[in-house]
Amino acid sequence: AKDRKSSATDSIQEDWADPDKISEVLQDIVFEKGSLALKISDELGKIQVNALVDKFPGGHNFNEAQLNIWDNIVRPIVSKDEKSDLNATTNIINSIKDWMDSEDDDAITGLNGAESDYYESLDPPYSCRNGPIPSAKELLMIKGVTPEMLYGSGETGGISDYITVYGMTQLPQPKNTRKNNAFTYEGKININTAEVPVLIAILGEENAECARTMDDYRRESEDTGDGKHYLNDVTNPAWYKNVKGCSDLNIDPRLITVTSDFFRIESTATLNEVKLTLSAVIHREQDKKTGKWKCRVLSWETL
Repeated sequence: AKDRKSSATDSIQEDWADPDKISEVLQDIVFEKGSLALKISDELGKIQVNALVDKFPGGHNFNEAQLNIWDNIVRPIVSKDEKSDLNATTNIINSIKDWMDSEDDDAITGLNGAESDYYESLDPPYSCRNGPIPSAKELLMIKGVTPEMLYGSGETGGISDYITVYGMTQLPQPKNTRKNNAFTYEGKININTAEVPVLIAILGEENAECARTMDDYRRESEDTGDGKHYLNDVTNPAWYKNVKGCSDLNIDPRLITVTSDFFRIESTATLNEVKLTLSAVIHREQDKKTGKWKCRVLSWETL
C-alpha cells in the first residue's frame, strides 16, 4: 500500500521485488528459534486465465486479444506430445473458453470444444463452471488439459507458473440499474514483472531473443556505492521500443501495462529443519471514503 502512494508503476526494480531488500527488512525481526523468508511476486505479470472470455456473468465471446498469447504459451508444450494432432492447441483453448462462458445455450466453440453434455457423460459426471475459474488447478477438469501441460514433465515446463486466475475489474454500472454485478478480466500483463516465457507468449516465438533482451534491459543496473541503481526507465508501457533490436515491435496496448494491484506473498518458516510455506494473494485497493490504500487478502493456502 505504501508503494502505491509513492509510485504509479510496479516493476522488478522496486524494493518489494528485490530478495536482498526483503532479507534486510527481515533481519530486523528477531526470532528466538527458526527463521522466516518472504517472496513477493506480481500476479499481473502472468497470463490471466479468465481473460479468455469477454465478461462475466453472461459472457460468451472470446477476448480476441488474448488468443495469440494462449496459442503461444500452450502450443510449444502440446506439440511435444507425439499423440497430439495439429488442432490440439486450438481445441484446448476452445474447451477452456467453453468451460467459462455462459448464456450461449451450451454452444460448443469450434469443432472440438466441450460444454456440459461432454462432462456429464464422464464417470463421475460433472458440469461446466459457466463462470470464472477460481483456481488454476481446476483447469485439469477441462477437456484436453493434462497434468503435463499444467505442471510440466521432465525437462519440459508447464504453464502453471505463468498463469493466474486473478485480475478482476468491475465494469461501469449501466444507467437506470440499482446494482452492477458485471465484471471482466482485462488480461493486461505487466511487462515490468512478467517472466521471459510470458514475454515470449506476448511477442511470439519469432521474437524470443527480443523478450530476453527486454528482460536484460529492465534489470540493467550499477552499484553507486549507496546501493543498486537501475539504468533504464520502465514507467512508460512503450519502453520496450528503447531496447536494442526491438524498436520495430508494436505490442497491442490491450495486452500490456506497467502497473498492478494483485500480488502473491509466499512466507516460509523454518524450525529444526522443518519448513512450512504459506501463499497468499492480496489485492491492493483504495478506500472510496478515505482515499487510503490498503491490502485485502483474496486467498491463502499452505504449500
